Amino acid sequence: MKFRTLVAIAALAAAFSACQPKDPFVVKTTSGLVKGIEEEGTMAFKGIPYARIERFMPPQPVEKWDTIRICDKFGPQVMQSARGEMPEDKMSEKNSSVLNVWTTDTKAKKPVMLWIHGGGFDSGSAAGSPGMGLAKKDVVLVSLNHRLNILGFLDLSQFGEKYRYSGNAGMIDIVYALKWIKDNIRNFGGDPGNVTIFGESGGGGKVATLMCMPEAQGLYHKAIIMSGTILNVNDKQMAQELGAAVLSELGIAPADVDKIADVPYRELAAAGQRAMAKSIGTRTPGTPMMWGFGPAPDGETLLQQPFQPDLSPISDDIPVMIGTTLNELQRNVYNIEQMSWDEAKEMLEPVFGELTDELISEFRSSYPELRPQDLVSLDRMFRPKTIITADTISVRKKAPVYMYMYNVKSPVSHAATHGDELAFCFNTLHLSPRQVPNPTYDDLKAADIMSESWANFAKYGNPNVAGLPEWHPYTPENGELLTFDYNIEIKNNFDRRLQEIINECCFRQLDEFNAKHGR
Repeated sequence: MKFRTLVAIAALAAAFSACQPKDPFVVKTTSGLVKGIEEEGTMAFKGIPYARIERFMPPQPVEKWDTIRICDKFGPQVMQSARGEMPEDKMSEKNSSVLNVWTTDTKAKKPVMLWIHGGGFDSGSAAGSPGMGLAKKDVVLVSLNHRLNILGFLDLSQFGEKYRYSGNAGMIDIVYALKWIKDNIRNFGGDPGNVTIFGESGGGGKVATLMCMPEAQGLYHKAIIMSGTILNVNDKQMAQELGAAVLSELGIAPADVDKIADVPYRELAAAGQRAMAKSIGTRTPGTPMMWGFGPAPDGETLLQQPFQPDLSPISDDIPVMIGTTLNELQRNVYNIEQMSWDEAKEMLEPVFGELTDELISEFRSSYPELRPQDLVSLDRMFRPKTIITADTISVRKKAPVYMYMYNVKSPVSHAATHGDELAFCFNTLHLSPRQVPNPTYDDLKAADIMSESWANFAKYGNPNVAGLPEWHPYTPENGELLTFDYNIEIKNNFDRRLQEIINECCFRQLDEFNAKHGR
């Protein structure tokens, strides 16, 4: 009787438990249960560990936990330059490989968008772009932190098989996060068979780099490259030269390379900067070439650098959306109330020389509504390279390419600068008071449209929004571009010659760089 009674009690307890409502904010992952929070009408899960990190080694599975892990705040950012010391919960080497998820329905099967933050390959954090605005557009939004700077991209492969992948460890982290998405995102209401990778600035460069990485194939299905088409000139030789210079700066013999694991981060980072200056050279901010601590092709992990001029053929079946902002990183002169074309010419001649008159003529033809101040303040870094890349990949790719330009000028800077589009495509204008202190109806409408376009691209591979002009895939012949502004327009090859003139000056710098390095 005792046994039967115990069995009956156990059955009743199980039945009672089954009838109790389950906590919708508790989700199962391959490592253990996580509990999120409500955030502006979404379910947010922040600071979920996706990898275990050992310095300069590929990421490894995290240790499993048997309790419910509370994921209610962003995890620490990865090690990077910072003012003063930061506590472990704010910046960490060991515990910063974390990601965040926003969803509105854990039982659904929604498209997934993986946001890869900017900051070059040197700095940044996922915390700067929370995903609740996009999640409310019926997608699951994921963002991550991954290793950067010398920790993510120090090539020590020449010093032993153990370090074979150290030069691209930061990018391998992102591939590992994509694998986490494949294994876990169903439980957050996401579809692992429909994943879009997107990023701005360095994040855009990372998106394009993933498109040249064989191990990332099949883990994502669409890509958005935002203001990221800079020329990364790192190669294996440069990466190994820099790696050897770092050891020399630290006084570590090649045979003792393992000692580098114990060097404090600040000492390591400082040695890295000295080594760069003495070996491959330090990059001057604003130059169109990127090198130093960043990914380098090795024929295995990374097949090629993107944007020179194209992407690897392994990504030919991936739909791409690619674009820039009107001003990007160009120093603007909107503080000058009155400027003549002659005054603009005087400012531009040191850069464009004998091409200055043609530059001005082409600008006035391409942008008849803009002023001399706009020409001097016009982006010279990203759009010219974006056209070259779009021309190349749109001819070869089996999937469509869509091009855009973001033109909404901030009332504060009076410019559409690098990164300004993020508050619009994430639909989080209320979190950007420095950029748009008092959003107008037109601002809110523009943000709603832009975020819907981003979400539509993730859903369908087509960014068109109902009620707007039809946006066709880009070809070199049509040069089609959609302008995100208060008045959305379609333009076709409207500034091609203007951008060619800008590129002529850029590639002179590239030729000088290659000659200096014997390339």
